[in-house]
Amino acid sequence: MTDYSNLIQPDSGQAATDIEIISKEGFADWFAGQPSPVRAAATAQKFDGNAGDFAILHIPGGDEWKAALIVADAAKLEHWSLAKAAEALPEGTYRLSGAETGDALLGWLLGQYRFDEYRSEPKLKGPRVLVTSEPGRIENAVRQAEATDLVRTLVNRPAGDLGPDQLEAEAQRLAKAHKGKLHVTKGHDLETGYPLIYAVGKAASRDYAPRLIELEWGDERHPRIAIVGKGVVFDSGGLSMKSAVGMRLMKKDMGGAAHALALADLIMKAHLPVRLHLLVAAVENCVAGGALRPGDIVKSRAGIHVEIDNTDAEGRLILADTLAKAVEDKAGLIVNFATLTGAARVALGPDLPALFVNDDELADGLLDAGKAVADPLWRMPLWKPYADMLDSDIADTANAGGSFAGAITAALFMQKFVPDEVRWAHLDTFAWRPTAKPGRPKGGEALGLRAVYRYLSQAYPVR
Repeated sequence: MTDYSNLIQPDSGQAATDIEIISKEGFADWFAGQPSPVRAAATAQKFDGNAGDFAILHIPGGDEWKAALIVADAAKLEHWSLAKAAEALPEGTYRLSGAETGDALLGWLLGQYRFDEYRSEPKLKGPRVLVTSEPGRIENAVRQAEATDLVRTLVNRPAGDLGPDQLEAEAQRLAKAHKGKLHVTKGHDLETGYPLIYAVGKAASRDYAPRLIELEWGDERHPRIAIVGKGVVFDSGGLSMKSAVGMRLMKKDMGGAAHALALADLIMKAHLPVRLHLLVAAVENCVAGGALRPGDIVKSRAGIHVEIDNTDAEGRLILADTLAKAVEDKAGLIVNFATLTGAARVALGPDLPALFVNDDELADGLLDAGKAVADPLWRMPLWKPYADMLDSDIADTANAGGSFAGAITAALFMQKFVPDEVRWAHLDTFAWRPTAKPGRPKGGEALGLRAVYRYLSQAYPVR
């Protein structure tokens, strides 16, 4: 994990190289006012006025140099405005000229994220430190960078090194750090109380035994919220087996659990006045002699009999038992994260989590929070007429609804386990970035994490 704690420092007048921030609208005037060597260097680096352009420029008359960065609006830097500079600059200390750091602190930090655990010769680069005149922003930016780093790193690790044990160990680390209480139900102990979790994970080897990981923290007098994560450490599809191509990225199918763990960490670090109940269902969906079969019927923790139409629709199964537990423990708000459906990605692409919510006020709050922190969500409908796609001839419900409206029917299945009076939000997130952007490398990604945290920090403010 990258150490972000010293990458932003209060500006106390220390020596630092300038990063000149230039608004797109002001580029022509800036360019015209530069000495000819600077104009020539800018032109050679194709520094020609587009937002995001970046150049390193020698200052005539000495050995000094500065960096220059074009942004849409220098008066208000956006979250990712400094990410490209943080990636490109050499080791050193820097100061902005012509702008305040503002929200761009996050991009500066995450532009220095690297996942090098499996490189024999890591591509090491010294720290790029930014000084700021807004020291009050540092702590929050560092916390959010650390949370994002946790999601990225957990998702990036291969399933051979990240099984249910490792997710449990991460929860144990959080419990120890924040004086929370950890409880784990594991293996055959799941069979009676959490039969759907057990059914999905029972074919895995003993080292990858399924489990429900629970962490409780906070004052019991505070409002109770549940954060739920899908922790399928690898998804073969089970007997409804995926293709080789479809299986290739399935190490990331625990991305929901990674988001839940990171969000819990943020909540506890900020000491939000809530009674937190973190629940992570951790399984491997395997092919073996004892694997769950299409056509099997399993009675869920909530008493609902589920006919298994497709063993590759396993995430909603483990979440169903987990949601039932959260409801039993009187959560007033439940938020779950899951890399649940390919249908959500077909509809919205990789960058935009699908948001399903049973409460309009909650939906509006989450959408507004996402816009505020450049972590957008898109609301999708819990369209009741599609519920009959989940009908079973012999059980209370089937777990899959055919080829149409896959993200919606998955959400409708899960909604069966959450009473209408309990506020519930379901984020169907990809947890992966297929192509790199500044500050956002290819690989595991936190999508929806900062939006939900922003909402919770406003809904449950620290007094």
